[in-house]
Amino acid sequence: MAIHMNRRTMLALAAAGAVSLATPLAAQDTALRLAFIPQENPEKLLGDIEAISGWLASEIGVPVEGFVTIDHAAAVEALRNGDADISFMGALPFVLAEAEIGAVPLLSEVYRDAPSYTGRIFVRRDSGIGALADLRGRDIAFADPISESGYLYPLAEFVEARLIDGPGAAEAFFGRVFFAGGYQQAMQAMAEGLVDAAGASQYADLLLTPQQQAQVTWIAESPPIPSHVVIARPGLDAEVQDRFTNAMLRLNEPENRDKLRYLYGPDGYVRADPAAYDGVRDMARRYGLLE
Repeated sequence: MAIHMNRRTMLALAAAGAVSLATPLAAQDTALRLAFIPQENPEKLLGDIEAISGWLASEIGVPVEGFVTIDHAAAVEALRNGDADISFMGALPFVLAEAEIGAVPLLSEVYRDAPSYTGRIFVRRDSGIGALADLRGRDIAFADPISESGYLYPLAEFVEARLIDGPGAAEAFFGRVFFAGGYQQAMQAMAEGLVDAAGASQYADLLLTPQQQAQVTWIAESPPIPSHVVIARPGLDAEVQDRFTNAMLRLNEPENRDKLRYLYGPDGYVRADPAAYDGVRDMARRYGLLE
């Protein structure tokens, strides 16, 4: 079973979910509203949001509210509808949001001194799977259909290996294809034996327990991908954007670095360079997600 969607379909299907699940934690017209994607345990994420929202409010000088969307596409819809002012998301949903609604990139995450990372195909060490070709007829879980490290880039490794021609050919190669809703969910499905492999960020194994980490490995890795990005809806007040961006950059300071754990755990932030995402735009066009 595979799922095939173009950009407009994926964003449209999420509209109802964005309205029903993307309800702010509080309701004040003057608040800055932040949309988070559930790439890790949503319950833990809610606690993290409460902690970082309070700190940001004190730094920016306006109330800050956060909420969790069902996926990347729902976060884009929240920005489009004005239910969110700012969102944290991957490079692929950003370039789709840029084309669809004019989203503005503000900040890029930094990991290990670089604003980039990779996607990997993970398997259990005892699975007997040592190469991509071994996954023919097997089940795989990806994070999200509009995730770069959690879908498009790991899947592109099968294209590079000439095992499939593109996303539309995945159904004929794999047994079943699942979209688990986030890195942690995809990795747990693989670690627990519900699927044979998972496509996720190179750091996604850190979301497993130490015992599970020892039981999994990876068999393929994508080229570098621009890191996750913090984006703003079009029309957000420029002064508010600047105050938010400057507050986020203060997380790089030694006295504030402990708070990065509330924002998916990057090593820091830098101002976003739109040109850094050209490769993602090219891949999105190659697979029919961008015109």
